[in-house]
Amino acid sequence: MKRCRICDGPVRETLDLGRQPLSDAFIDPTAPPGPGGEFFFRLGVGACESCTMVQLVEAVPRERMFHHDYPYRSSRSDRMREHFERTARTLLDGVRAGPDPFVVEIGCNDGAMLAAIDTAGVRSLGVDPSGRAAAVAARNGLRVRTDFFEESSAASIRAAEGPADLIYSANTISHIPYLGSVFRGVDRLLAPDGLFVFEDPYLGDILDRSAFDQIIDEHFYFFTVRSVRATARRFGFELVDVERLPVHGGEIRCTVARAGRRPPAPAVAALLAREDALGRTSGPAFRGLATAARRIRDDLLTLLRTLRADGRRVVGYGATAKSATVLNYCGIGPGLVPFVCDSTPEKQGRLTPGSHLPVRPPAAFSDPYPDYAVLFAWNHAQEIMMKEQAFHAAGGRWILYVPDVHLV
Repeated sequence: MKRCRICDGPVRETLDLGRQPLSDAFIDPTAPPGPGGEFFFRLGVGACESCTMVQLVEAVPRERMFHHDYPYRSSRSDRMREHFERTARTLLDGVRAGPDPFVVEIGCNDGAMLAAIDTAGVRSLGVDPSGRAAAVAARNGLRVRTDFFEESSAASIRAAEGPADLIYSANTISHIPYLGSVFRGVDRLLAPDGLFVFEDPYLGDILDRSAFDQIIDEHFYFFTVRSVRATARRFGFELVDVERLPVHGGEIRCTVARAGRRPPAPAVAALLAREDALGRTSGPAFRGLATAARRIRDDLLTLLRTLRADGRRVVGYGATAKSATVLNYCGIGPGLVPFVCDSTPEKQGRLTPGSHLPVRPPAAFSDPYPDYAVLFAWNHAQEIMMKEQAFHAAGGRWILYVPDVHLV
């Protein structure tokens, strides 16, 4: 892709992480291979020279990623459930003033946020294309439309439910290449004074932490305040507030309103100034990330090979989407990390995409404990380390690679 998906400006490629599989396409080792085998694509990143939006240079068809069996479940993290409960309390304070407030969540997954909205007594509807995740939410009494959110589905929701006072999304808007249709859908569905609030990985945190593993097939865009503001204005909206969040390794929450309805909060100008001062959309920033990725790859491989030569046992912890980028970019296979533990039943008994590490349930982690564990779910490090204190007590050590390779 040479042209920007937002403004059609020229896109200059800045980082190439090579041939990668779909990050959540875990393989059933008992099933015959499908036609053509595993799907791979080139994971490259570029920046628009016009609107500054950072984006993948090759888009994966959405049906390949966000399908009926999509395995991620937001409710399985205690930290994320707490985050959504706090977020619901904050956002609903201004929504409940109306006679029959209505909230729509884009990418509701298994309903962690919807449950918090429902508990507050506010009418809500989730939209998610992943049938199994939506079914979990429905079993808990939540309303979900199994569909992609775009202009046509938004118009259908408006006709059936009326206007939305709040449209919320977490870790979804950056996944959607066709943002124009999303914003047109928001325009169709949102009440005149309504708010569109979304939180996604923040490019500033990725660069600060050298977290190149945040670049996966599902993350099509990497947001800054400047690029989100430019995108909102293109579709008749204004970015009126921003907040940096500590979840998922560093995110930004953007609040968007119809143009002229609300004045921007001081936080918008403050973070814009910080981005400009640090050169967040400049070529040198991305060249620095590319250099860091190569350094992390070399250091991690050296450590794992040294531990293997010393007879140490190393396993992985967390078969995350991010781990696909690390494992495949570094060329790490079962010879260095014989398996990875994960609490998601849908992943257990399968193989990690591309690298083919067996995924085992958490019980395998302590049977017996390894000498070292590569923490692929580093964004949940505090929660995991608290849960696995017995590993530390048994002499085990964690291997982390963000912002550099180090032992804990």
